Amino acid sequence: MANNDNGAGILVAFIAGAAVGAAVALLFAPATGEETREYLGQRAREGRERAADAAKQGRELLNKQRDNITTAFDRTRQQFQGTPGGEQDA
Repeated sequence: MANNDNGAGILVAFIAGAAVGAAVALLFAPATGEETREYLGQRAREGRERAADAAKQGRELLNKQRDNITTAFDRTRQQFQGTPGGEQDA
């Protein structure tokens, strides 16, 4: 379990480092301020869209897993209680 947390921390650090490196590269790039602002604005919009897509996919996955767990729980409860609809071997 600790390995997963460490791996996540390394991934976050890598992404943060890449973002800082990209920002520094843009600051020292031979482009006008207006071009740089347009580029940064476009990249920010793309980042927001990606984050929104990732959040949507996460919610969909969470809902699907919740439904799977609920269905499994209901089946187990039916089998335990011996109610109709639960599969029982005679």
